[in-house]
Amino acid sequence: MSEQSQEADYEEEVLARVAWYYYHDGLTQNEIGDRLNLNRIKVSRMLEMGRRTGVIEVKINSRYQGCLVLEDALRERYGLTEAYVVPALPGGEESERLGQAAAQFLMQRLRPGDLLAAGWGATVSSAIQRLGHLANERNIGLVSMTGGVGTYVDGMRAAHWGSNVHLVPAPLVVRDPAVAAALSAEPAVANLLEMALDASYQLVGIGELSESSTVVRYGYVSPAEIEPLRRKGAVGDILCRFFNQHGEVLDLPFHERVIGVRLDALARSPKVVAAAGGPGKVTAIRAALLGKIASILITDEGTAQALLDTAGQT
Repeated sequence: MSEQSQEADYEEEVLARVAWYYYHDGLTQNEIGDRLNLNRIKVSRMLEMGRRTGVIEVKINSRYQGCLVLEDALRERYGLTEAYVVPALPGGEESERLGQAAAQFLMQRLRPGDLLAAGWGATVSSAIQRLGHLANERNIGLVSMTGGVGTYVDGMRAAHWGSNVHLVPAPLVVRDPAVAAALSAEPAVANLLEMALDASYQLVGIGELSESSTVVRYGYVSPAEIEPLRRKGAVGDILCRFFNQHGEVLDLPFHERVIGVRLDALARSPKVVAAAGGPGKVTAIRAALLGKIASILITDEGTAQALLDTAGQT
């Protein structure tokens, strides 16, 4: 055997031992270095080389493994900063499940003194309810992204959120566009909407266009208006603003009566978190991602798979 072959065999043996001690025996890199007379940096580089060359293959035996694979695929396909996929839970309430996931995601990232901007809807409300104790412990503020105080109050009351709460003092939708323009220009409203855009994170839901959607249940859009909106190309809404299948905000007179953050301004914020899922929302979620309205998606396993299955459709 040549000297070169012997050297290669030796390197392979050392790599195998490093991998075994690290993954099987649970030794630290320093402990492995002491045992094999290697420095910690050398051990770290060998582990990285082993993973890169395929000598080391890590298998994760967990129901979350499929979710992690989907997260990578979603990030790559839609250009997301982050994706957070939770396992499917048959029979569970979708908004509760995703609200919990959104709360867990934000708990890991919100720092003391941060500000969270929130949209409205069942999923967002569910998340807010679970974040109350964290808000009090870390002095995290909350600012609404639209008018419609009543849509936020229930979630905050259940959360026992502290005093650092800022709600836009206006309705969500008014009858007269001139009234909406005047209210939006008021400093008490304009300053809070600007604050929402500067928040550490913005949390929104994504609504589908159907008779059971949140905007219909709250009475902001009547069931009779659904079909005309569809004919104009609407597939979903965020913050009561409707967009088409490409994620382009539609030019609708209705939008001039809405008091809240505009989606073109929201899309410029780097940490917009969209929490949404369910078979009925796949088209709306996909459109919002194509329109780059949100850079972070929180969804369930089934929805994630459907978004990837339909990724090539136009």
